[in-house]
Amino acid sequence: MPARRTILLTGATGSIGGVLLPRLLDAGHEVRCLVRDPARARARLPDAATVVAGDVVTGQGLDEAARDADVAYYLVHSMGGGAGKDFARRDRQAARAFGEAMARHGVGRTVYLGGLEGGHDSEHLRSRAEVADVLARTAPGAVHVRAAMVVGADSASFLMLRGLVEHLPLMLTPKWLETRSQPVAIEDVTKTLAALATHDDPPAEVQLGGADVLTYREMIRRFARVAGRRRPLLIKVPLFTPRLSSYWVALVTPVELGVVQPLVEGLHAETVVRTPPPPGLNDAPIGFDDAVRAALAG
Repeated sequence: MPARRTILLTGATGSIGGVLLPRLLDAGHEVRCLVRDPARARARLPDAATVVAGDVVTGQGLDEAARDADVAYYLVHSMGGGAGKDFARRDRQAARAFGEAMARHGVGRTVYLGGLEGGHDSEHLRSRAEVADVLARTAPGAVHVRAAMVVGADSASFLMLRGLVEHLPLMLTPKWLETRSQPVAIEDVTKTLAALATHDDPPAEVQLGGADVLTYREMIRRFARVAGRRRPLLIKVPLFTPRLSSYWVALVTPVELGVVQPLVEGLHAETVVRTPPPPGLNDAPIGFDDAVRAALAG
């Protein structure tokens, strides 16, 4: 297969897609960005990217965007305050429309970015797992990339962590602060996603983590040290529920409650890589401290 691909990218204006897009263009690929509002998106996207008007929920524009494409990236989900009660149904509908369009046009590979969450107690986490399942059944060559907490300047998880350290000298902490995770730099996530455009034979699931396995308590302390902030005093309160945690996290961070709540609900489950990716994908991930430095600089 040629090294240059024709790529369909959704979520191009998001925190991950916005970093992935320049990587794909720099690699020489032709990239079509599916967006709902082309005029608004055009001002935020590189001139080299092609903009196609469309909507994954209604299916509008999918056929035009998928025609003659080699690879598609599905980087959309309904997490957020405006998602409404029917977000899970809409997510399934959107994934099905997208996967079927990729099949119709013979797109050989579809890459979906989800999370490493082990449990599905949250409706949002169950919905993300359902999206991966729908794409696996409908889109040819589907690859489910599952990442731990992404450390990037605009990622919701990182903004939550930063807000807690910068605004709370004292924290009443729930049990999830002792949960282990394997935070991964946005540079490593997008580098892996870009590599999947040309990787010869990727597995159906690729798990991504950084160089360090840390509890959230350790992340807070190390973030404070890297950022030159005073380390917060952490007082454990075992009966602090995820719902209560969500409210105080939303209160002191710039992340809205609709995004905070599903993220906090997932923090009780370990997000650690169990099956390392094959050679050529995330071979030498950077450590947490360096990832934080890069995000703060970004």
